[in-house]
Amino acid sequence: MNSKHVMINTDWLEVRLNDPKLRLLDATVIMKQDENGVDISSGKEEYDKEHIPGAVFADLMHELSDTKAPLPLTAPSHEEFAQTISDLGVGEGTYVVVYDRGAVVGAPFSASDWASRLWWQLRLEGFDEVYVLAGGLPKWKEEGRPLTDEPGSYPKATFTGQRRPELLASKEDIKNAMHDTSTVIINCLSPAEFKGETDAYPRNGHIPNSKNVFFGDVTDPKTKGVPDKEKLHELFDPVGALDTSKKVITYCGGGIAATWNALALFTLAREDVAIYDGSMVEWSSDESLPLEVGE
Repeated sequence: MNSKHVMINTDWLEVRLNDPKLRLLDATVIMKQDENGVDISSGKEEYDKEHIPGAVFADLMHELSDTKAPLPLTAPSHEEFAQTISDLGVGEGTYVVVYDRGAVVGAPFSASDWASRLWWQLRLEGFDEVYVLAGGLPKWKEEGRPLTDEPGSYPKATFTGQRRPELLASKEDIKNAMHDTSTVIINCLSPAEFKGETDAYPRNGHIPNSKNVFFGDVTDPKTKGVPDKEKLHELFDPVGALDTSKKVITYCGGGIAATWNALALFTLAREDVAIYDGSMVEWSSDESLPLEVGE
């Protein structure tokens, strides 16, 4: 399978459910957003009720995040990640399909950004045979495909990947990138959040010189995956993200939605996009760092 075709569809997955090399990971996190802010909880309860047969639950909030870090959902150390993912059966001779239940409860778009978060984490730690299910569990259910409440399990594996530090950006990297014309910084939040019209973070606005491509626009209403190449060019060409002489860093609120845009760019052969893991949660909490409001 061509590595650029990172999104797979429900037909493709259903015929492979019994493939002994498949590792199917349910990366559901439940995010609710209203006027009182954001509520995030583990998707384990939903997994226990129903999931795609054979899938195991990949706990992004606890086991696959650095719970000692000051920010939630921070990438853990390579060693911690390797340990957890080995226990889930991912390693030599396997390939991974990740799915979720959508980005935000009730969202009018279908970006599977929790699944893309785990896709990115696997790539960050040096594992390439990983794909994301377009439309996730909602599409699977809509089509009347099989479900179970039986917990899945895979034999423990040995995960041997090496970390790719170039796929992870820090606050310092962003401070440098702000003034560097050879780096494109993409804010993946809604236009209202980008312009500073909402109160989602300690301070409003966006990182200076960053461009806005809302991750909710980077979806295909029919396939529920990333749009076709033509639409992707329309979205990413104007901000300079397809200029291969430039480095691209994506950010959002907490490093989740940013991975969806990175996945979309990956399908256009931009395999080098870095994620600013701290994103707006970290940046806006530091009073010494600049933010811009408006366009």
